[in-house]
Amino acid sequence: MSAGKLPAAGPKVPGARAWIALLVLTFVYVLNFLDRSLLGILAKPIQDSLHVSDGQLGLIGGLYFALFYCLISIPVGWVADRTNRVWLLSLACALWSAATMACGLAANYTQLAVARMAVGIGEAGGVPPSYAVISDYFPSGRRGTALGIYNMGPPIGAALGVAFGAYIAAAYSWRDAFIVLGSVGVAASLLLLLSVREPVRGGLDPKPAPGPRAGFRQTLRMFFSHRAIVLAALGGGATQIITYGSGNFATLFLIREKGMTLREVAVYYALVLAFGMGGGIFLSGRVIDRFTRRSKQAYAVIPALTLALAVPPFLGYVWAPTWPLALAFLIGPTFLNYFYLSSAVALVQEEVAPQQRVLSGALLLLIMNLMGLGLGPTYVGAVSDYFHAADPHHSLQIAFYALVPFYGLAIALFIWLAFVLRREPGAPR
Repeated sequence: MSAGKLPAAGPKVPGARAWIALLVLTFVYVLNFLDRSLLGILAKPIQDSLHVSDGQLGLIGGLYFALFYCLISIPVGWVADRTNRVWLLSLACALWSAATMACGLAANYTQLAVARMAVGIGEAGGVPPSYAVISDYFPSGRRGTALGIYNMGPPIGAALGVAFGAYIAAAYSWRDAFIVLGSVGVAASLLLLLSVREPVRGGLDPKPAPGPRAGFRQTLRMFFSHRAIVLAALGGGATQIITYGSGNFATLFLIREKGMTLREVAVYYALVLAFGMGGGIFLSGRVIDRFTRRSKQAYAVIPALTLALAVPPFLGYVWAPTWPLALAFLIGPTFLNYFYLSSAVALVQEEVAPQQRVLSGALLLLIMNLMGLGLGPTYVGAVSDYFHAADPHHSLQIAFYALVPFYGLAIALFIWLAFVLRREPGAPR
């Protein structure tokens, strides 16, 4: 197969080609998140080798990375809405994978920061085109499940990153982990070109006629004037402050403050991510598809409810005096924290026109990642540095407690979204 355009709209029931495309795109997303997670997973040996503080790690894993990742995604989304999305995704995969390999060659903090920025530039072309391609392979009513499967990329990538990254670092060095795992992504970029075809834009929508291409300003105006979409993005961003803030420092937290070793992290923490985070994201897609058929408010009510349920076990995880107990508590938030993702993505893909899907997906990620990826790790690292002098053995624990108010903010935003969706035309009263 080639990356040429499909000659006609696909069937209403997804066929083998749609599922193959979904699996390959999910595999690429796994590598995307794996490469993104390596810095946090290997934080302790990187600190020991390059002598960097928690705050410096927070900046290159958060703000510096997010600025390039988020801002580049907007022009990439605009280009992708006008060109072959599969080719663009393949190029992006090759770029971020090569940059990941460069991280393993960094001799100092500055070189590592530049390499991480390059990873962000490449990854900017990864997710938004994939959202749109999947939405053109799977019809309305099945997109939540398809996007739920695709959004398994982060938990699988994070789990494999922990398993292989920590194992390679323990057996050889942290540099080898970056080089070996980055090289897999270069090969995956070729697999993508050989196995996924570009689908027809809007071919599975009720009115597939695409009409004129949407302008950049027109899409921007539509997105930011659509209150439900903006609230979904803000709610997702507030949630990501928690997930990225705690996730980027989780390995360092478990090693430094809970007493785990890299080899123990490679097994036990990887299993928590695989089954907790993976199970939550997979189940969320099915739940969203089921309940949004009855009421559009489910796009907001489900994230609000699951985030509220996540608070007690998150507090238990941060408090726990031993790492086995901490990991037992961690299963709760890793399962419940990610229901927002399938909800926000599916809502945006349903609400916008087919020719606006990539750019709209990029705008969604821009808001969520500038808030979550940009502020989360940066905030946690800064708080930890602030309290390090007074309590060097528990500064990260204090920083994790400081994330709890963001649960309240995210829940409030999703409740607001539920009221907005209730007032939309055709919503049940």
